[in-house]
Amino acid sequence: MKKLEDIKVWSLSLALGLEIYNVSKTFPKSEVFGLSSQIRRCAISISSNIAEGAGRNSNKDFSRFLSIASGSAYELQTQLIYCRELNYINKDKSNELLDTTDKIQKMIYRFIEALKNN
Repeated sequence: MKKLEDIKVWSLSLALGLEIYNVSKTFPKSEVFGLSSQIRRCAISISSNIAEGAGRNSNKDFSRFLSIASGSAYELQTQLIYCRELNYINKDKSNELLDTTDKIQKMIYRFIEALKNN
């Protein structure tokens, strides 16, 4: 079992989730049950799956949850592109969020590889 605060990718994904919540507050009201809800659930899924994996008793289990978190990060990437193309997020903010998402994807990949080799 690992302490969440010591897992850098968890901290970064938590911060990203909070930023997604703040950004999505400005989406049109018509998106409350659509893209706004989906992008929030997806962003929260990243840190939540990392946390769940950290609480497991084996590296194999942890890797499985990291893999799920990675899938959520890729899903979030796609949703951020939709948001940019629909002009819900400006290009600069979109690039910032996409860069953070990309960084998280790479960190998760390296974490999974480290767990496999451990």
